[in-house]
Amino acid sequence: YAQLALTILVNFELQERTFIAIKPDGVQRGIIGEIIKRFEMKGFKLVGMKMVQASEDLLMKHYIDLKDRPFFPTLVNYMSSGPVVAMVWEGKGVVKTGRVMLGETNPADSKPGTIRGDFCIDVSKNIIHGSDSVESANTEISLWFQPEELVSYTSCAFSWLY
Repeated sequence: YAQLALTILVNFELQERTFIAIKPDGVQRGIIGEIIKRFEMKGFKLVGMKMVQASEDLLMKHYIDLKDRPFFPTLVNYMSSGPVVAMVWEGKGVVKTGRVMLGETNPADSKPGTIRGDFCIDVSKNIIHGSDSVESANTEISLWFQPEELVSYTSCAFSWLY
């Protein structure tokens, strides 16, 4: 039992969480499952997910660092134009790896094989958002989810792959 407890503890310490949101254009195009599949196939664990119509207030808090940019009102309008699939993913290095999986903010700069490289062509409708640091992930997760909406795999009797 001591070895199992140590394995779980070590695995848990290597975990981090990130916030990923499929934007209204991604939802409208029906590629939710493909995006989830890519994260699952990579080995990350989905610990929270919901489809929401984001309020202007939530979006203004989420994008507060962009409030002085000229495109801010257009961004908030676009993100509130339809449902968003908000997710929390967990795993070793999930923030950095998740950003690589997404591709560049401008799809024209994204490599094939990335989500944006494979599925979009317009920077103003770039399908997906991902946290850019552990700190922003924690902030974004707390904006979009209550603690009781997130599951923990540490209570499972068996250790997971990662």
